[in-house]
Order: sequence, then structure tokens, then C-alpha cells
Amino acid sequence: MANPELQKCPSSILCLFDVDGTLTPARQKIDLEVDLFLQQLRRRVKIGVVGGSDYSKIAEQLGEGDEVICKFDYIFAENGTVQYKDGKLLSRQTIQSHLGEELLQDLINFCLNYMALLKLPKKRGTFIEFRNGMLNISPIGRSCNQEERIEFSELDKKERIREKFVAALQREFAGKGLRCTRGGMISFDVFPEGWDKRYCLDILDGEQFDTIHFFGNETSPGGNDYEIFTDPRTVGHTVSSPRDTIRRCTELFFPERTSES
Repeated sequence: MANPELQKCPSSILCLFDVDGTLTPARQKIDLEVDLFLQQLRRRVKIGVVGGSDYSKIAEQLGEGDEVICKFDYIFAENGTVQYKDGKLLSRQTIQSHLGEELLQDLINFCLNYMALLKLPKKRGTFIEFRNGMLNISPIGRSCNQEERIEFSELDKKERIREKFVAALQREFAGKGLRCTRGGMISFDVFPEGWDKRYCLDILDGEQFDTIHFFGNETSPGGNDYEIFTDPRTVGHTVSSPRDTIRRCTELFFPERTSES
């Protein structure tokens, strides 16, 4: 039986990918196998990425220099508050203009005070990373190395450090229009209500796709892929690794390869 997805015009289908854990290991570079597969996939459908990181971090993981901008039809950095289409910047939004300086400083001060009282095996630098569309909060600090990142992640699983931090933020700023989501191994994001990864779908509404497939690994409640994964405008796919992403896309768009194996 023919795959109904393959009966559609390729330009009417978009495959939209999370970055960390979906196309790459957390904060690491894309494997050549995944990179080559995406370019093969692009011959059959449109492809895009949506990540919480800023554009420079996404580009660092998915390409060399600015070449990444030519590898995807759409790049949505910082949950889509910074948007690129066909290699060109469309627009960018800023959290400070939306929240206002008073609330923003209250939020930053609360986070700094909370982290000052945390006792961890290690602390490094860059505990708050200020991005266009969000604040990225890391109790250990984003300057930690890979070994320290893994150590914190294992401790976090046992002691729920980030989960407790988010709960404290939600109590303190209830009714202020803020959302928090976890992502990756060492941090979580704080952003205005509605500025999760669904933000990019508002832009894509005007692109007239028949189907938008979304692939992500943090699709359970509280994960930073949950809202876009469950949005009725997408067909959501939960994946566990970059290799699993290739497997799922192969089943959908290269059924001839599946039948041969």
C-alpha cells in the first residue's frame, strides 16, 4: 500500500526537527551520517529546525560557520523568536520588550538568589544566559565541561534540582505570564507565555503546508518539545536519539529502504 505522505507534493510537507537529542547529542556536533541523511530527505520534503538555543549555537552544532543556513529551508532559533527562511533573517523578538525591565530584573534577581543557596558538587560560570526570546537558567553554569555536565545530569535525576527550581519560580511569579520548560542536561528555559516552540508555527501558518511533522525527544509534559508535539497543527513523533530520528524518517519517506532491509 502506498504511503499517503509520498503522494503529496514535496513542497507541501515540512519535517521540523528539535536539535539536542534529536539531530545531535546534547550540545555536540551533528554526525556525518545524520547530516547526509537530512540532505537526502530535503530532496523529498522541506526541512527545518527549531531549538531553544540562539542561532550561533545551533549553527555550531549543525554545520561549519554559516553553512548551516543553506542546509535547511527554515531555522527557528530561540523557539522561533528568531526566524530564518531560505537563508535570510525574517525577524526577531526580544524578551525585554515584551516583559519590561522591572519584571525581567525581578526574575533575574530571584534566580541569582536561589542559585546562590544551592550547594552542588561543582559550579562553573554563566548561570543565566540572556537570549532574545528567553532566559536560560543553569544551576551548574553553562561553562561546565562534558564530564561535569554528565555529573550534574545524574545528580539532577536523583535530587530533581531543576524541577524544584522551576516549582519555586512558578510559585513566585504566578500570574505574571511566564513559562518554564526543561531541556538538555543542565538547564531550563524561562520565557513569556506562548513563546514556547509553538511560536514558530504561527509563522508557518502562512506557508500553507499540508502536513508539518515534528520530531523531538522532550515530548512529555514539562519537556521543551511538549507543546509543539501536541499542537493540532503538527504530526508529532517522539524520538530517542539521532539514529532513531533517521529510522522514523526512513519509515515515513523512504519506504523502499525499509522493504529492502
